[in-house]
Amino acid sequence: MNTLTVKPLATKIHFDDNTMWLELTDGRQLGVPLAYFPRLLNASPEQLEKHTISGGGSGLHWDELDEDISVASLLLGKGDIHASRTSS
Repeated sequence: MNTLTVKPLATKIHFDDNTMWLELTDGRQLGVPLAYFPRLLNASPEQLEKHTISGGGSGLHWDELDEDISVASLLLGKGDIHASRTSS
């Protein structure tokens, strides 16, 4: 049996005061609280807009903020792994 698996990829990112919104290739829109990512939470609106969608849509990168996020991790509900390590 063959099963077609579509890997959702990011096509666009935008922000409101508390949330990062991703538009995905499969038509979904995913909202992620900025609180999950302290670097993004503390960034200026200008810094947030200086992002790159990398890997054909599988990753998100902010060079100025030194932040890299996997779209697959967001879909699994994972936040900043570095923040959880430093808070323990």
